[in-house]
Amino acid sequence: MEMLDSILARKIRLIDFEKMTDVEDRRLVYFGKWAGYTGFIDILHGPLGYPFRYVLALWGHHTPFIHIALAHNYSDSHMAINAVRDCGYEIALNRMPRSIGPLIFVFTGTGNVSKGAQELFRHFPHEFVDASTLPQVAKKGQLNKVYGCVVSRADHMIRKEGGIYKREEFEKQPELYVSKFASEIAPYATVILNCVFWGVNTPRLLTIPDAKILLTPRVNKSLEVPGCPSLPHRLMAICDISADPGGSIEFMTECTTIDKPFTVYDADLNQSTDSFDAPSGCLICSIDNMPAQLPVEASEQFGSLLLPYVMDLLNCSTDQPFNSLQCSEEVKRAIITTDGELTPNYKYIEELRNEQRRSAHKSRAMTPTTRRVLLLGAGMVSDPLAKYFAGLPHVALTVADSSRNVQRHSSLGDNIETVIVDVHKETERINELVARNELCISLLPYTLHPQIVRMCIKNQTNMVTSSYITPELQAMNDACKTAGITVMNEAGLDPGIDHMLAMQCIDQVHAYGGKWFRLPIKTFRGRGFGSDGDVISFVSFAGGLPAPEASDNALRYKFSWSPKGVLMALTSPARYLMNGNVVELGSNGEVFEDLHEIDFMPGFNLIGYANRDSTKYAEIYGVQGECKTLLRGTLRYKGFVEAVKALKQIGYLSTEKKDFLDPTEGPDLTWKQITASLLNQQIDIFPDSLKNIALDCLGGEGKIRELNGLDQIGLFSDATPERHLTPLDTLVPHLAKALAYIPGEKDLVILNHDIVAQLPSGALEYHRINLVAYGEQPKNGYSAMASTVGYTTAIVSNMILDVLGIAPGASSGARLRSRLRRSWSRSRS
Repeated sequence: MEMLDSILARKIRLIDFEKMTDVEDRRLVYFGKWAGYTGFIDILHGPLGYPFRYVLALWGHHTPFIHIALAHNYSDSHMAINAVRDCGYEIALNRMPRSIGPLIFVFTGTGNVSKGAQELFRHFPHEFVDASTLPQVAKKGQLNKVYGCVVSRADHMIRKEGGIYKREEFEKQPELYVSKFASEIAPYATVILNCVFWGVNTPRLLTIPDAKILLTPRVNKSLEVPGCPSLPHRLMAICDISADPGGSIEFMTECTTIDKPFTVYDADLNQSTDSFDAPSGCLICSIDNMPAQLPVEASEQFGSLLLPYVMDLLNCSTDQPFNSLQCSEEVKRAIITTDGELTPNYKYIEELRNEQRRSAHKSRAMTPTTRRVLLLGAGMVSDPLAKYFAGLPHVALTVADSSRNVQRHSSLGDNIETVIVDVHKETERINELVARNELCISLLPYTLHPQIVRMCIKNQTNMVTSSYITPELQAMNDACKTAGITVMNEAGLDPGIDHMLAMQCIDQVHAYGGKWFRLPIKTFRGRGFGSDGDVISFVSFAGGLPAPEASDNALRYKFSWSPKGVLMALTSPARYLMNGNVVELGSNGEVFEDLHEIDFMPGFNLIGYANRDSTKYAEIYGVQGECKTLLRGTLRYKGFVEAVKALKQIGYLSTEKKDFLDPTEGPDLTWKQITASLLNQQIDIFPDSLKNIALDCLGGEGKIRELNGLDQIGLFSDATPERHLTPLDTLVPHLAKALAYIPGEKDLVILNHDIVAQLPSGALEYHRINLVAYGEQPKNGYSAMASTVGYTTAIVSNMILDVLGIAPGASSGARLRSRLRRSWSRSRS
């Protein structure tokens, strides 16, 4: 801000007419209405008119807006109104292309600027809607009119600590609030007209990370018509009438001009361009002298409002001290600088400039010795991991995710930056991020790990995951060794901590011939037994559960991660060793029929079932040839399996596409109608009759509890879900919402190993190792699952980063138990 520096250096007294306000902070001299008029006309010309004409024509779009000119082409407002009415006439005749979808104009603020824009908007066939109805309007709105939504602070400002918006508190302490504009309003807007002033510490409407998620291209099949595909994203344009660079619209960093009124913002590159042939992007209009395009009417209004204060302005010469000025308070409140410094009301400007300097310093803080780490995935498990690395100043952590929520990690430390990127669509950017870092931690779904490992091999970047080693990953072992990198898998809780606790016990049995110990494990000081002992049985069960007081629902379970993953695991095959015999369970839910009673911690009322292939761990644990029983399983509360079996019997676990679940075909269906369709019944069947048929499908009168569970979940209700082609994909979002943890509820992690060792004398020795961890209250800490997985993965990652002698190749947490135990002890202390 060189101009401000010059004003301060020359001790100029700067008066801002826009800051002339009354005692209630209402502006007294303004162009207001005409800025709103001009901004609205210009943005109509923008996204659907001339600048995007090339792109729209290329995609097959033609709209009535194409004939609206920029505001300065009209001699007065009446001509502009006539142009808007002509356009509105064509809209009323249904001449808007269906592929663009319902047009929604969002007006921020309720002042003069916003009212001026709304006044012109009303000349369209229109309907004003509340912010809460925007999702429905965006999905099912009419095309023969346009929709307007006026957004005040109360619509999107919420207290960080909970509670409703309070105007007096907000104006004094805006830092106590956060805005949900980006998550609950902007995703449904076609055009945003920003008419609000942004002050220091005030939450922004849209940040740079917000733009990345809002402008991520998405294909909306329901809006596509042959030869005329849908637009890449809903948000097409922003008219920032406030013209405040870096303000409430953070990525609007430079005002445009009347002769070059538009730029296109590229969220991926975080830069704007004058070119209009980009395949996607958001049009921005931010002319800082909007009213000058309607000069006659704007000047008449402004002059008439300023005239009463002219004499006071003449009394503001610099030969009088600021505190002795003989002028009205209205004028005095508008003085920005005097005697080489900012006046008291505007000291915040210096605070803002200092913040910008700190941000610039932060971006330059990287040193040649900094270790660079990339974290892919920003789910709940990532929070403790990021917190761990925030305490390591020599590490620069980059967190990448497709969700805007990734930006929460930036507040944990100056050494953490965030990037919004879609691993499915932006593989080149992911590869660039992998190449820039020496370690990549992947918390993505395990199906994506082979793709990431190939990038790590190509760029010689080490890698850590908390997921199981799959055959596809194991096949890359030689390639990892050739590249000289370590790819450490199974470094979480289960798998992860379970391996390490098992190996500690097994190693000691083998080394000392058997020795009883309980956790927490201290340094082992056993006496040798002369010859080695054998591990003849290893049975392990682990599970993430809601705390008992939070388990009162049909499934006795709550979802802290994808319900689809939980449900599909039950339909996967399993294999284990029991008394020397291999037990094979098929992929069609046979684990349901092979349940294991749990004799430890009886107060929890647990049941267990086999998990994946346990037999392969005989070699990994070093007990092949000696272990006759080897079982690794999952824990759930009793009642869970029966409820999931009921879902399967009705047909809700099917991954087969159903015509009646196609969201682009037919009317919306209720849950009752979907259940009826799955049972091959008419959708208008009487509810009690449908329940009787469902009961017969479940097995008769003995399954009343399971039927009631389905009813409790809502599968016989008249609620209307979103359809996703398959029964499972339709059910998953419903369960994720209906059975989610609510504030104050805790989760629980239980892990138990029962190991039987045979001593050289032939005697048997029983070892029971268990771990129980409860999550902390949401406002005070992390869930049990997030802590046990996140911190463990972080510690293992830091060990690899410090090159603790780990050999190259694809390995698992079972190889790390002694090193990890020492590192964990250091981190806890």
